Amino acid sequence: MNYPKPIYIPQTTSTNVSLADICSKGEADNLTSVYSSFQTDGRGQRGNKWESEDGKNLLFSFVIFPKGLPAKEHFILLQITALALFDTLTEYTDGISIKWPNDIYWMDKKICGTLIENDLSGMNIERSISGTGVNLNQKIFRSGTPNPVSLSQITGKEYDIETVLYKIMDYVNGYYGMFCNGESETIRKKYFDAIYRKDGFHTYKDDNGTFEAMIEDIEKDGRFILKDKEGNVRKYLFKEVSYII
Repeated sequence: MNYPKPIYIPQTTSTNVSLADICSKGEADNLTSVYSSFQTDGRGQRGNKWESEDGKNLLFSFVIFPKGLPAKEHFILLQITALALFDTLTEYTDGISIKWPNDIYWMDKKICGTLIENDLSGMNIERSISGTGVNLNQKIFRSGTPNPVSLSQITGKEYDIETVLYKIMDYVNGYYGMFCNGESETIRKKYFDAIYRKDGFHTYKDDNGTFEAMIEDIEKDGRFILKDKEGNVRKYLFKEVSYII
């Protein structure tokens, strides 16, 4: 294991907050991670809350201190997290994909959500904390979230939270090593190959309404490139377009 042993915190507001506190005290090395049985204020993208029954799921965060990574190239860090989750869950079931930019789906249902928070020093990223909730053993979701699913619901089995965490962190360590060795383009290609609804036309929505399009590419900065049925190329940054599921 080429990373610090994960730190267990029984309960926290959020694992991102706990890890940020550890980092602020100078007590975190690269790939330090924390995990918890329960979050009182688990956060998702767009200010959403992350529902997780106490002790049932994997709630964790890890930190990367990238050296000399320009803020405009932050998307590579998101890809590292997404691919580590994708590879781990693919060991347990078929049908896993990455829904742009960083949700993990099984078929048309969400099994993981990630929130990445970056701190800058000048034009570069000084610290990046990636926090993820993985639905492992929860059987019932009550929050009204439209399409959650757990690994246990998919397979009918129960999973050891620490075992899954260590698998994920092994993959994170591997992909981070690739990044450090200058293999970002290989990571980008693997990410694109794993993308949700990569083939064929599907329905999307932007500020102008709904439309059908196919995924043309995902650029280095994370820009989502679609081509609609009229042949128009549409380019989107985060939150500018959504899937219709």
